Amino acid sequence: MRDFTPNHEWLSINTATVRQSRGQDLPLTDIIEACARREIQAISPWRDQVAAVGLNTVSKLVKTHGLKLSGYCRGGMFPAATLAGTQAADADNRQAVDEACELNSTCLVLVVGGLPGALAGQAVHKNIGHAREQVFEGIERLLSYAKSCNMPLAIEPLHPMYAADRACINTLEQALDVCDKLDPAHTGALGVALDVYHVWWDPKLQQQIERAGKNRLLAFHVCDWLTPTRDLLNDRGMMGDGVIDIPKIRGWVEAQGFQGYSEVEIFSTLNWWKRDHAEVLDTCISRHRSAV
Repeated sequence: MRDFTPNHEWLSINTATVRQSRGQDLPLTDIIEACARREIQAISPWRDQVAAVGLNTVSKLVKTHGLKLSGYCRGGMFPAATLAGTQAADADNRQAVDEACELNSTCLVLVVGGLPGALAGQAVHKNIGHAREQVFEGIERLLSYAKSCNMPLAIEPLHPMYAADRACINTLEQALDVCDKLDPAHTGALGVALDVYHVWWDPKLQQQIERAGKNRLLAFHVCDWLTPTRDLLNDRGMMGDGVIDIPKIRGWVEAQGFQGYSEVEIFSTLNWWKRDHAEVLDTCISRHRSAV
């Protein structure tokens, strides 16, 4: 297991972590510059943040500062109630692959979606089995295109509390079942993004990490689970402030040969987004050394 205490060489910042500074939106260009000043080696930007300042602008900044992308957030949201909806999702996901390629990302992270309409507040139906079928079919279609672009796809299983609206793939086991069916040769074209916030509770976690192996472990996300959690979406904790044994899970992941970045992804309307982004980034650096 790598020793993170001397430096932050293997720290990546998911740009949602500093999406806001003192409660105000922070442009992605400012986030990139702030990371570069701290010699942070990698980021994982969100598509809406990229779109707000322009893909070409972000691409040039990333190259200027020599930054790596530990992932690109996000593709997915496959289930739809109509053929037109499915076609729109497919087109958007192909565009996400193209953007990830332009930014030279290590992978495109997939948050697969749940029941159609649920995220907007009104699910069209209650058949989660059908939604999972649509997810499988959507990934199958996208995988063909992503392979032609040499862009790996990383399925991110989300905590079961998000099954209805954000992701009906909720365990690492489910995600790997999809991988094994669509990429039985373990080519590296399809794998998983393992976010400790979503999977730390799973009694099969170590077993499934071992099942994944090096070729399936494409991204590793860290934050912490607070007790109490005041908002299940936007009250993630800084590493070391909650109940997740992050070093243990990282040890399991690295035992399989994973040598990538530990990507800090924190949504925090009640705490960290209220603070100055400089304080947040400095704390990420410190906690990466002591709590990851």
